Amino acid sequence: MKDWTIVFDLDGTLVDTAPDLAEATNYVLSTLGLGRVNELEIRRFVGHGALAMIDGAVKAHGRTLPERELHDLFEVFIAYYTAHIADRSIPYPNVVATLEALRSSGATLAVCTNKIEIQARRVLEELDLDGYFSALTGRDTLGSYKPDPRHLTGTIARAGGRPATSIMVGDSETDIRTAKAAQVPIVAVSFGYSVDPIASYGPDAIIDDYKDLTAALDKFAGKTVST
Repeated sequence: MKDWTIVFDLDGTLVDTAPDLAEATNYVLSTLGLGRVNELEIRRFVGHGALAMIDGAVKAHGRTLPERELHDLFEVFIAYYTAHIADRSIPYPNVVATLEALRSSGATLAVCTNKIEIQARRVLEELDLDGYFSALTGRDTLGSYKPDPRHLTGTIARAGGRPATSIMVGDSETDIRTAKAAQVPIVAVSFGYSVDPIASYGPDAIIDDYKDLTAALDKFAGKTVST
């Protein structure tokens, strides 16, 4: 994979962050006097950012809040989430070994997430994953965010790569739409936060375990990575 750039989504792709995101969302609900919602209800909004999670959780109680109040609650969410950012979040099985293998093969690794950048960095740091990545961009980094293809192409540029020799790894319709718009191949994981079967969005390849990622990447790069 020498000279290739592999760009990963974060939530639901590299790390199972839903437990901590759900807890932060439920804390926000508690400030409104609303009951908790099930983590599964929140997972489907993860790839769209915190505002979508809050809005979805509030609507699950049959309420709709004005945009200004949602933004105020976003600040409440961020404060709580920052203090509990990796209480229960963990990398998916075989993530670390795969990142090691890709880095050893000469690939450049990056993260492109709709999480705000400072929160994404904190997650990676808390889980000792930050050292693997040459670039990280969040929702607020570039002035555009997924599914805008400029978020992905901007991440690739920051990592020193080119779209023609890049591949994305993600878990959602948003990731797939982004990669297709940027004309970058995408490998989707089947175990992320997509509500519908990930195959229904037409990724270029699907893996069920990170042990299978290097073989999937080989199909696009035309080279062999040893794990």
